[in-house]
Amino acid sequence: MPEGPDLHLAGLFVNRVCTGVVFTGAVIKSEVSKGPQIPFACDAYLISAVSRGKEVRLTLTPIKSDTKSKKKAKEEQSPMDVVFRFGMSGYFRFTTVEDLPKHAHVQFYTRDEPQRVLSYVDARRFGSWQPNGTWQRDRGPCVLFEYESFRQNVLSNLSDKAFDRPICEAMLNQKYFNGIGNYLRAEILYRLNIPPFMKARTVLEGLLPEDEDTKEVKEAAGENCDTAGKRKLKTESPDILSLCHTVPLEVVELAGKGYAPEKADYRAIENWFQCYFVEGMNSLSDHNGRTIWFKGDAGPMAPKGSKASKTKGKIQKREHEYTSAKGAKRKPTASVSKEKPTKKAAGTVKMEVDEPKRRSSTRRQNGNKKRADTESDQNKKPQTLRKSSSPGPQASRTRSTRRQSGHESNTKGRCTATSRRKKRTAV
Repeated sequence: MPEGPDLHLAGLFVNRVCTGVVFTGAVIKSEVSKGPQIPFACDAYLISAVSRGKEVRLTLTPIKSDTKSKKKAKEEQSPMDVVFRFGMSGYFRFTTVEDLPKHAHVQFYTRDEPQRVLSYVDARRFGSWQPNGTWQRDRGPCVLFEYESFRQNVLSNLSDKAFDRPICEAMLNQKYFNGIGNYLRAEILYRLNIPPFMKARTVLEGLLPEDEDTKEVKEAAGENCDTAGKRKLKTESPDILSLCHTVPLEVVELAGKGYAPEKADYRAIENWFQCYFVEGMNSLSDHNGRTIWFKGDAGPMAPKGSKASKTKGKIQKREHEYTSAKGAKRKPTASVSKEKPTKKAAGTVKMEVDEPKRRSSTRRQNGNKKRADTESDQNKKPQTLRKSSSPGPQASRTRSTRRQSGHESNTKGRCTATSRRKKRTAV
């Protein structure tokens, strides 16, 4: 999910691409989106942006023309603020009309040629926008640009039941931590070695209010100066609230690469992660079903019966997806495949890689195919006679032949004996 620094970078992106660009016509909403129609239409207007926590406000400012009459001037479009909340996968794009993204739900068209379009893109449609909108009242001060108010708001409301929850869950409460999200809470708690499931009030009690903390830092800075006369700030022991301010600033300072939808380059933010979705870290679902990454002990308030699992891979960013790694795709670690040498021909050896086992349906299909081949082979072979106990025609013919030959030999013997007797009588 896009978090505070990502929304701020989105605002910087809009200001950069829209500087000096004149927009025209009505604001177009996609047909598939259930968001509200933006009732704004003007022949020429400008767009600027500003962020606060997890919100971005676009200001549409009409360009006044001196040639128009007073009657037409009354009918002119007045400026409008449109507040965007990015949900799980929202971001802004600035492209040509031909390259308009598939999930562009709000579109602002330029007046120049070739015409270009600034669009709000949200594939998962969890984001929202509010015409004539303002900052949400139930959101606290921004951790980036209202740090003093943010710190005071947290420390003066520790009696709130929100701080009865684990610190990892309290940090997602935008009433007190406006701009902190899933990856920022993991990085902040990791740097301070705080178990994510410690009670939030226990972690925050004893921290100094902002005015006293600032005074101590200024005194220390006055005592410690380098040879060039520059102040040195003590940063040996930052607390959790100060890191809620400085860690998001690190994301902003990543040369703008934390938000680069036109290039889909997220290597900088991925290399910056020390804990979030980093291989070897533990992960566990909190009581709200959100995954928290940490190192070491989970803490006494971990969900009962839960078991931490080791992270085995890193995030693979989808094309044009925002900095948030929450709706992102996960890339598993590469597994080493076993290779077996098999002889293909004399003098040649072919390396075969073991393939994963096929599904049971594939085995059944192969088995049915083998049976069909076997039956067809059997039908092609000539049928052979089975041996039987009863004499067949061939055996009866053989026996009759033997009898005839025996009878003939007996007859010949009888004739020979009779001729001998006749000879003896005659003598």
